[in-house]
Amino acid sequence: MAATMSERLKRVVGKRAPAGKPAPKRRTNAKKINLALQGGGAHGAYTWGVLDRILEDGRIEIEGISGTSAGAMNAVVLVDGWVRGGRDGAREQLQKFWRGVSRKGGVSGPPQNVFDAMMSFWQVPRISGTGMFNIWSQFSTPYDFSPLTINPLRDLLERLVDFERVHACDDIRLFISATNVRTGKIRVFRDGEITPDALAASACLPMLFQAVEVDGEAYWDGGYMGNPALFPFFSETGCEDILLVQINPILRDEVPTNPHEIMERVSEITFNASLLREFRAIDFVNRLIEDNRLSGTKYQPVRMHRIDADAALNGYSASTKLDTRWTFFEKLHQIGRESAEEWLDANYKHIGNRQTLDLREAFS
Repeated sequence: MAATMSERLKRVVGKRAPAGKPAPKRRTNAKKINLALQGGGAHGAYTWGVLDRILEDGRIEIEGISGTSAGAMNAVVLVDGWVRGGRDGAREQLQKFWRGVSRKGGVSGPPQNVFDAMMSFWQVPRISGTGMFNIWSQFSTPYDFSPLTINPLRDLLERLVDFERVHACDDIRLFISATNVRTGKIRVFRDGEITPDALAASACLPMLFQAVEVDGEAYWDGGYMGNPALFPFFSETGCEDILLVQINPILRDEVPTNPHEIMERVSEITFNASLLREFRAIDFVNRLIEDNRLSGTKYQPVRMHRIDADAALNGYSASTKLDTRWTFFEKLHQIGRESAEEWLDANYKHIGNRQTLDLREAFS
């Protein structure tokens, strides 16, 4: 008999023990979590600050990280640093990455303009000093005539990250999302599949760059289908707690009225849609468990937590996602550290016991 929709959904989102691969061994007595890191251009420096404080605190053990775009960069750089030198090594590599991203890192001129546009992640790119770009983009695509063939981000990652070290890491699982151009489906690159091309694909803006080809398939930005993807945690790690670092706002109090604001809001809604769908699915299964309708099965509740940048970044416009000044990154880093400190003070005791994010409120 064909499975019902609810049965298929339970199989997809229900939390179960990983099959065939044991969870990484506990290194300390710290509590275990999975991290879900959103993309958001230069605002990813806020996530850097959150990660820096969590690593410094030392009471949390990271079992897996799912990331998209800037979140994917933070994830891979963290793991590279972790293999090199544990928590301190991860913190050092993250700082090196964001300094390399910044104008202070030595990239300037036209390559920096390209890099700024790529880091914007979620809006139609507008290149500083090229006033006709928006008009030009209405009549052609990166496949017609594109001077934007330089990818400073990819070059920086190749210089900074030892991908063989990342592939060899057994402590932290990695899940990096991109969107398959032909099928429209999500592709999650795992562990040894993660390369500079996979990271470039996760941050590929289709109106600016040609699709990134990986294993014969073309990919665009992962945010269209997973920002970030949560489902890999359900069957591929043993941890039941997920901490989402969310830097793209779900709620806006004001209705946009000009073309630029409207386009930004459409992008926000688009890049949060897949996340809200997963929230609904997790909440559905959690309610079935609460009602004892899954008793006797391997399904366990997923405990969601969130560090939300909405309030912390409220004073920064969407255009600052293009700001690559080192002083701006330092400011976001400090704000991220403060947010993580507040979250740890209020919620550390709940990790492993109950979720601290009201999913029904988040998606309703």
